Amino acid sequence: MNECDNATRDLKTLALFINVYCGQKHSAAPKSVVQLKTHDVQAIAGRPISLCDGCTKLLAHAFVKRAHCPMKPKPACKHCPNHCYHPTYREQIRDVMKYSGRRLVLTGRLDYLLHLLF
Repeated sequence: MNECDNATRDLKTLALFINVYCGQKHSAAPKSVVQLKTHDVQAIAGRPISLCDGCTKLLAHAFVKRAHCPMKPKPACKHCPNHCYHPTYREQIRDVMKYSGRRLVLTGRLDYLLHLLF
């Protein structure tokens, strides 16, 4: 798998994890379909992603940081020696990964478990 495929897979995983998290943790918050100037979220995720404002900002931050990652090959963020996320977003993405990872594993999505571990 080449670097472009890895980056797209990472962005898709981020979008789906944040979508699961927002859908369950912020179910009462108003949501709108995410449209970013920097990425075609629907094409990357394979479907429209609707998030609250806070989760949309987290997704935008995560996409920009992943797209500009200087590490080649890119390690998992939790193993990276140079953390590029803003500390606020870094804590939020940890919560998202922990929460959504468990939910997706329980629904049989083992491919996402591999992403969490490596």
